Amino acid sequence: MNTAASGSAKVIRMLDSRRLTGPSLLMDVPGAILDAELQGVDASAFIQDWTLALLPMLEGLGWPLEAAGARPYEGGVSLAFAAPIDQLYVATEVNEWAFAAAAQANGVGEAPAFGPELVRLRDVAAAERRPALIALAAEAERRGVTLLSDDECVSLGLGTGSRSWPVDALPVPAKAPWAHLHAIPVALVTGTNGKTTTVRLMGAIAREAGVVAGLTSTDFIEVGAQVIEEGDFSGPAGARTVLRDTRVAMAILEVARGGILRRGLPVTHAEVAVVTNVANDHLGEYGILDTHALAQAKLVVAKAIPEHGRVVLNADDALLLEAGQALHAPVAWFTRDAAHVHVRAHRAAGGDAAWVEDGAFMLQRGGVVTRIASVVEVPLTFDGAARHNVENALAALLASSVLGASAHAIHAGLTGFASTPESNPGRANTWRFGSLTAIVDFAHNPHGLAALARMVAAISAQRRGLVIGQAGDRDDASIREFARASWAMHPDRVFVKEMEIYLRGREKGVVPEIILAELRAIGARADQLERFDDELAAVRAALTWAAEGDLLLLTSHAERDGVTALLRALQAANWRPGMALV
Repeated sequence: MNTAASGSAKVIRMLDSRRLTGPSLLMDVPGAILDAELQGVDASAFIQDWTLALLPMLEGLGWPLEAAGARPYEGGVSLAFAAPIDQLYVATEVNEWAFAAAAQANGVGEAPAFGPELVRLRDVAAAERRPALIALAAEAERRGVTLLSDDECVSLGLGTGSRSWPVDALPVPAKAPWAHLHAIPVALVTGTNGKTTTVRLMGAIAREAGVVAGLTSTDFIEVGAQVIEEGDFSGPAGARTVLRDTRVAMAILEVARGGILRRGLPVTHAEVAVVTNVANDHLGEYGILDTHALAQAKLVVAKAIPEHGRVVLNADDALLLEAGQALHAPVAWFTRDAAHVHVRAHRAAGGDAAWVEDGAFMLQRGGVVTRIASVVEVPLTFDGAARHNVENALAALLASSVLGASAHAIHAGLTGFASTPESNPGRANTWRFGSLTAIVDFAHNPHGLAALARMVAAISAQRRGLVIGQAGDRDDASIREFARASWAMHPDRVFVKEMEIYLRGREKGVVPEIILAELRAIGARADQLERFDDELAAVRAALTWAAEGDLLLLTSHAERDGVTALLRALQAANWRPGMALV
C-alpha cells in the first residue's frame, strides 16, 4: 500500500513498514510496526485515529489485540501491534491500512474502504495461515521450549538441544522429540562500540572453559574455532543459524541497534545481556533521534533477562548508569574506577561487578572477590593505554562469569587473546615493521575514534600519522565531530580518504572536504593534510611517509581486505620504512 501523500499544511508519510519477530522497543511479542513522518499534525490525535481504525480491522480478522504500542517523536511516530506468528506479513498490510485511514481522518490521502479491504485482507490472511506452526508453538510455550521460525525453517530447542524442520513439513505436537529438546546458555551483546570485540573475548573464554560456543558478529559466524560464514550477522538471521546448530553448547550473539529496531530480539530468554556503551551513531533512523532514545533501544536486551540472569552495564557511561538503575532485571556493573561511588555501593550490597584496582581486573560474584589478571597481561589493552578495550575486557569477564566460566578460564581467555586480523579483524590489529607500528581499526564514529585516538596518544612514538574517512550517511555535524575526535591523537600527518562505495547519497569529494575543513578549523596546517581518492591509496601514502619509530593509525572500512593483504605482503617481504612498497 502506498504511503499517504502530503497536503499543503500537513505531511503524513509512511517511511517504513516491517515485521517484528521478537521483543522490541514497543512490545514484547511479534507483530508489525511502521515508522512515519508527521508534520503539522498532532501526534497524540493521530495515534488515536490509528487505533480507532486498527481495532475493528483486527476484530474482523478474528485477531485479539494482545499488545500495541505507539512512540511519538519529533517529526514522526512509530506504530506497532501484536499479531499471530504465522500472520506477520499480512499484519504489515493491516498496519498500513490503519495508517492510511488515520491519515485520511486528518485530511491527507485516501484509504481503501473498510469493507472491501477487510475481505481482501481475510483472503491474504487465509493464504498465509499455518495451523501446524500455531499448534507447535502453543505446545512449545506450554512446555517452556524455545521455538524459532522463519519463512523456510522452524526449530524447537536451542543448540545441542535443538531440532529443525522445513516450515511445510512440521511434526504434529505429539510427535515432536520433546525429551531431547532443551535450552543452552545465551548471551546478548550490544552497544555503540566494542560489542564485536566483547563477543570475541567471551568466545575465547568459552574455548578455554572447554565449551563449544557459537558466535555472531558484524564480521562472521563462528562455531568453536571454525568460521562458518563471513559477513554481517549481527541480526536475527545470524542468531538463528547459531541457535539451530546442534554443535553449539553456548550462544554469544552480537545484537546490533539496527536488528533490534528492525526485527526485535532474536530470542525471548537469555542468561546475560551486555551493553558496552551508548554514543552518537546512526541517529535519525527508525525514530531514534538522540542518545537517550538510543540507550532505550539498546536496553531492549534487558527484556530477555530473567530474575536469575544479569544485565551487564558500563557504569562509566552516564546514560547507562542512569537508565540501568530503573531496570527491573538484575544488573551487574563494570567500571575502570575502583572508587566509583555507585559500583562501590552496589558491591557493598552484595551485587555482582567487575572493576580495575591496583592495575588488575577484579571480579565480584555472589559476594566473593577474585583477582583475574593484571591489565598489562591482557594484550588487547596495550598495557592499559586502550581504555576502551579495558572496558571490553571487563564486560567480557563479568558476562562470562554469569555464564559459569571459572576464574582460570577467564584469565586464560583474556591473556591469550591477541587482536590479530584472524582473531579480531579490524579491531586494533597491530603490525610492526622494524620500529614502525601500524594499527588497523574499523573506528567509524566519534566515540570509537576518540577512544582510539586517546590510546594512540598514550603510546610513545616519534611521529603519528592517521588515515581517516567517513561514510556519507552521517550529517555534517557528525562528520565534523568525527574529524575533531581524530585530533586527540595529535597527528603529525593526516591522510583523508574518499570511500566511494559508502557515498550513500553524497557527491564524491564532499565528505573528505568536510573533514579537511574541520581539521583546518581546529589548527591543522596545510602541510599536515593530504587527500586521496580511495582508502588503499591513502594507506600506501601513509606507509611511504612513515619512518622508523613512527606510529600509524589506519582506519579501514571500504578496502579492509586490501589493506590487510598489503600489510601481509610487506611483512612477508621484510619491508622496513624507507623501502619501496610492494
